[in-house]
Order: sequence, then C-alpha cells, then structure tokens
Amino acid sequence: QVQLQESGPGLVKPSQTLSLTCTVSGVAITTSYYYWSWIRQPPGKGLEWMGAIAYSGSTYLSPSLASRTSISRDTSKNQFTLQLGSVTPEDTAVYYCAGGSPLRTTVNGLNEFDYRGQGTQVTVSS
Repeated sequence: QVQLQESGPGLVKPSQTLSLTCTVSGVAITTSYYYWSWIRQPPGKGLEWMGAIAYSGSTYLSPSLASRTSISRDTSKNQFTLQLGSVTPEDTAVYYCAGGSPLRTTVNGLNEFDYRGQGTQVTVSS
C-alpha cells in the first residue's frame, strides 16, 4: 500500500522560508516515470500545482512560483522536500504532496494523482 505523509511546521513567519517534507512508503520515488508533486489550496480557493520532482531528479516548477520555490529529494529516506521562500500571508494554505504518472502540471482534483497525502495546514503569520 502506497502512503504519502506531509510533515513540517504549521506556522511560519512572513519573509521566512517554508519547508515541507513528504515521506513516501510503498513505492520508491525513483520508480521510472513517476513524478512527485506539491499542490496547495488557499482558503476559499482552488488547487494550485506548485512543482514536481521526477524519478530522475529533474524538477519542474510553476512559473508563478519558480523564483522562490525549490524541490529536492533524499532517495535514501524516500522523501522529497518543498522549500518556498519569502512567504507572505497569501501563502497560507493546505499543502499536499502527491505522485504518480504522468507528470501533471494542472490540478482539478487530487484524485487525478495516483497517490496523495492527507495535506497539512500551513499558516503564515507573525
């Protein structure tokens, strides 16, 4: 059974860097043709795809967030990590990790992904 679990601080101060980790079990993140994404949903708004890291280690970022986003991985721990810099209150959202094949860069629903986490609330506030 494949499981994804997001972890990280629930509260981040403005201008700081938000860092979230997704721990994957049941499938290796290096599995060919699998892509591992970060998606968020601000309160009252739709889902926003933020970026992904491929089985190969290549990364794909949303153009609107690319200047302050990075995604990395630790294959020894089967984890991938999101870092979002210079956060503002507008970055308050529920953050999800998800994965599968093919690469998806738009999101209508999380069930479009083969695997997905439960989501974690992140609030940006001083």
